[in-house]
Formats: sequence, C-alpha cells, structure tokens
Amino acid sequence: MGDASRVLTVDRARAFYDRFGARQDGQGFYEDPALDDLIAHAGFGDAERVFEFGCGTGRLAERLLAGHLPPRAVWLGCDVSPVMTDLAARRLAAFGERARVWRSDGRIAFAVPDRTVDRVVSCYVLDLLSSEDIRAVLVEARRVLKRPGLLCLVSLTTGVTPLSRIVSSLWRIVFRARPELVGGCRPVRLEAFVDPACWQVRHRRVVTPFGVPSEVLVLESLPVATETAANDSSHAGDRRKLRSLPIVSDRPMSGTSSDGDARRRFDPLHER
Repeated sequence: MGDASRVLTVDRARAFYDRFGARQDGQGFYEDPALDDLIAHAGFGDAERVFEFGCGTGRLAERLLAGHLPPRAVWLGCDVSPVMTDLAARRLAAFGERARVWRSDGRIAFAVPDRTVDRVVSCYVLDLLSSEDIRAVLVEARRVLKRPGLLCLVSLTTGVTPLSRIVSSLWRIVFRARPELVGGCRPVRLEAFVDPACWQVRHRRVVTPFGVPSEVLVLESLPVATETAANDSSHAGDRRKLRSLPIVSDRPMSGTSSDGDARRRFDPLHER
C-alpha cells in the first residue's frame, strides 16, 4: 500500500490536531534546529509581509515577530484546526494589528491577494499533503509572492545518515499502518517538486537532530518567460494610454478575481 492512499483527509487531519492542540509545541526537540536553519537563510529581516500556511500554535510566528521581522512587518497565518488558530490568536495577541490568523477550509487556495507578500512559510505541513496538493501549494505560493519573493519550507524527509535512514524508514512504516499515530506526516523530498523554470533554490539542507531528518528549503520565485513578456506588453500599453488620456481621478479602481467566485480571495489586513 503506497503513501497516497494513507494521506489523511482534511476532516481527519483537523480532528487529530484539534485533539493534539498545545502538545504540538513538544515537537521542538527535532523541529527547532530545522527552524533555526530556515530563519538563518530566509532573510526575514527584509520582509514586510509574511504569510504562513499551516501556522499551528503560532510558535514560529511569535519568534519571527519578536526577533526577526522588521518592527512594522505584518504576519498572516491560517490553519485548518480551530483549536490551533485559537491557540495562535491568543499567543500573538500582544502583537496587535501586526498579526492576523484565520481558519482555513482545507482547500489549497490562499486567502491572500496576488503578489502581496514577501515570504510564504510552511513548516511541517506539506508532509501531510498528497503530491497533488504539494504542487498546488507551490502554485499558490507563486501567485501571492512578490517578485522576487521567497518560499520557505520545512518538512520531514528521507534520512541522510545511518540513524536518520532508520528513523525515516520506521516512520514511513508506521504512517502506512496507522497515519494518525504520526499526525498524518511522512517523509517527503520537497526538492523533487521544484520546477526550475519557476523557482531557484536559494538554500537546501537536511538536519537530523535525534535522528529525525528534516528538509529545509528556501526557494526564490522567478519570472517565467511568458510572465515577463506579458508584463512588458502590459506596461507598454499602459504607457501609451497614459500619454494619450487625461487623468480623471486619483482613486484606485476596484478589481475582480481572474478565476471568479469559485475561489474568491480577500485581503486579511482589511477584513475586520
């Protein structure tokens, strides 16, 4: 039986993490070294807006807001578990308007406008998802990231040392038998999902504290040829229009989503 058939449904994942709650923070013994490495290579000191997909209890967000993001930077985050979003909201309340957390419905459709964030972060989340959903996360990350922007990922992965190979093999055996026993997570190799036409690998490392292997991956979103050509054509047309038309208003025009009501998006900074 392969991994694909054992991936938890949204409802099963939500139920597990609602039960698990604050105990999630107890995973720091193997998560923290990977998060330390991510923070060291993700350039958060230059980020004005950060979106975290699967924010859990808000532990990473607290670290970023307290010591790594600029004083006026804003963090946005979502999670499928209402228990987790409640824990995160309470943990981050001291940061006021700089932090906003909401509950996701489980679809891979970020409630963030196009090209409005400098960093997309997701740690120990993609290892719960199907291969199709992992690819969808990368597509959504490209949509919401500014250019250049960074996608910052951490995931359980396959081992690279004798001990970590044993741990990852045992972890996969347990996952295939009873995925809830390991929170629905299994080792995945994130780099295998990277399209070099869309992303440049800025940093990759596998860390193995206590034999638990985690992949740290920082990707820069690249403009593809068609995107660049479309932007150049659009900008040229805009310049011609500006030369020929008078300015009649300085108020911004309201726009519409390119994919309609089926995936309506909002700006969490203005949803109060």
